[in-house]
Amino acid sequence: MPAGELRYPSPVSSPPPSQATETPVVVEEDEAWVWAQIKAEARRDAESEPALASYLYSTILSHSSLERSLSFHLGNKLCSSTLLSTLLYDLFLNTFSSDPSLRAAAVADLRAARVRDPACVSFSHCLLNYKGFLACQAHRVAHKLWNQSRRPLALALHSRISDVFAVDIHPAAKIGKGILFDHATGVVIGETAVVGNNVSILHHVTLGGTGKACGDRHPKIGDGVLIGAGATILGNVKIGAGAKIGAGSVVLIDVPPRTTAVGNPARLVGGKEKPSRHEECPGESMDHTSFISEWSDYII
Repeated sequence: MPAGELRYPSPVSSPPPSQATETPVVVEEDEAWVWAQIKAEARRDAESEPALASYLYSTILSHSSLERSLSFHLGNKLCSSTLLSTLLYDLFLNTFSSDPSLRAAAVADLRAARVRDPACVSFSHCLLNYKGFLACQAHRVAHKLWNQSRRPLALALHSRISDVFAVDIHPAAKIGKGILFDHATGVVIGETAVVGNNVSILHHVTLGGTGKACGDRHPKIGDGVLIGAGATILGNVKIGAGAKIGAGSVVLIDVPPRTTAVGNPARLVGGKEKPSRHEECPGESMDHTSFISEWSDYII
């Protein structure tokens, strides 16, 4: 199958979230539609690959809702000999069931992966196999526990997420929705970091501090930002909405909205005084390399 081909094409009747008004009714309908797609995909996969039939039944087809399936899957992924899957299932299910915003964020993240990643062949593939997606949903639960002052449990969950998925997000960090952690291995996000909506982050990205300073000390990432593989952003700096951070860059100062920062140390494409600005939302377009024609230092 070609990398960009949709295995289970979405019907025209389902508009992307950006075209829909974010009312509770619309959010609930969107969640129901995505869950119906996931179950249909799981049935097709079970029929085409009988070896997976039992696995697909236990993780998806036996459940009545997305939050139940996700809670079951996360509980089994993150359990240990002393942190039981049944305990985690109850924790995840109670949290997802009581907070519609967490369910809406999970649906937005599923859509983000499906639209932005050509390797994502179905919603069910993302739900079951994308560790960036799973780490992000588990983090949302840890974040809620942190805000409820259940911090020992939040930190225990954070530790398991890091161990299992190789994604280290402090439970106090604030993460928006429509997030894609592409590949996800080695992503580190510090305690006071904030990540906006519709952001795409590649593997081995660090949103870190600059040393032993306390207080508000981590990056603030605006909506629609794209951060390339291996990029490092340090300190309480602002990455403006729609900005693009090139792979391997080291960013220590603010980056204006809709500009591109590349290099170590990072510099703005087009220069500091009149940087080149793009119109598209890179966090959604996933355009990593269009700046190269303007990057005079790029030599092979």
